[in-house]
Amino acid sequence: MAVAMATEVSDSELMARAIALAERGRRSAPPNPWVGCVLTVDGTIVGEGFHERPGEAHAEVAALRAAGDRARGATAYTTLEPCAHTHRTGPCADALIEAGVVRVVTAVEDPDPQVRGRGFDALREAGVDVVVGVGDAEATRSLAPYLHHRRTGRAFCLAKVAMTIDGRIAAADGTSQWITADGTRQNAHELRADAQAIVVGSGTVIADEPALSVRDVEPAPREAPLRVVLDARGRVPARGPLFDQAIAPTLVLTSDHAQPGAVDAWRSAGAKVEVVPTATSGTGLDLAAVLALLGAHEVLEAMFEGGARVHGALIAADLVDHLVTYVAPSLLGTDGLPAFDWAGPSTLAHAPRLELDRVERIGTDLRIDYRRPVEVG
Repeated sequence: MAVAMATEVSDSELMARAIALAERGRRSAPPNPWVGCVLTVDGTIVGEGFHERPGEAHAEVAALRAAGDRARGATAYTTLEPCAHTHRTGPCADALIEAGVVRVVTAVEDPDPQVRGRGFDALREAGVDVVVGVGDAEATRSLAPYLHHRRTGRAFCLAKVAMTIDGRIAAADGTSQWITADGTRQNAHELRADAQAIVVGSGTVIADEPALSVRDVEPAPREAPLRVVLDARGRVPARGPLFDQAIAPTLVLTSDHAQPGAVDAWRSAGAKVEVVPTATSGTGLDLAAVLALLGAHEVLEAMFEGGARVHGALIAADLVDHLVTYVAPSLLGTDGLPAFDWAGPSTLAHAPRLELDRVERIGTDLRIDYRRPVEVG
């Protein structure tokens, strides 16, 4: 059904609609990008769609199917450059051309080497008017994990910390459950649902025996996120919910220094085990190598949930792309465990900086988001 819109609706407003559509595929499209498309003729939306899951129609094709013959002479608003190659589906640029679309407005170019400008070239060669950059800041924010993955080969790094006002994640006796309130913990499950991997260090596993599952979210992710344990020495026993494969798959990343018995036990418990280099500091694993390995496993976004040494090492290596801090209205003092365990710079001038993105109140707690400044477009 065509949707009547005022003819003065701007390109930016229609792109905002396409971005909202794209978000509907955020949890089901990976490892593909979540993309939205809106088709209009004379100010009327004649078709729209989004990419729901790998192997199914891309956003442009879904919108063209919805429009049918009404697509001829239309303008297409796409959040990402239409593809020009055949993989599990045909080229979207060709589909737009064959349907008679005369103008394509796109937010950002696709940095994937198989696409990168080729979709635009195909459209322009066919006489289609192409406009790039409308809504680029909003689309870049939406697609940040995908864009980062395609540009670097590494998984996008989201670090999540639940802490007290004075930056502590556990009391002196080691107790840490629960620093934040129920509503805040549920909000963290939404973060988990957006990620394709949830990563913890060995200390967190030993102290908390977490399940790292996703609970009570809507929509649920198409697949449960991969649970990743970082254990360079083989400290984690092969038991507990993390080794219950009925909950979700588990990957243990370790080093050449791990005891063979521990590796055998992990594999016997059903976990996959891979070796990565150790950090140049000599402590723990090389986290850049961890992110590269996860990227090779088609993880677009990896959510790191601790502990303090892992988060500190991420900061020290300048690998954090998005930091979410949940702050509870309590204090634990200097004997509490700090949220980030690292030496830090010797002077303020060398302190890493992230941009404040947003602040949200959740019951009695605060959620504060920081992001790395990103390249737009």
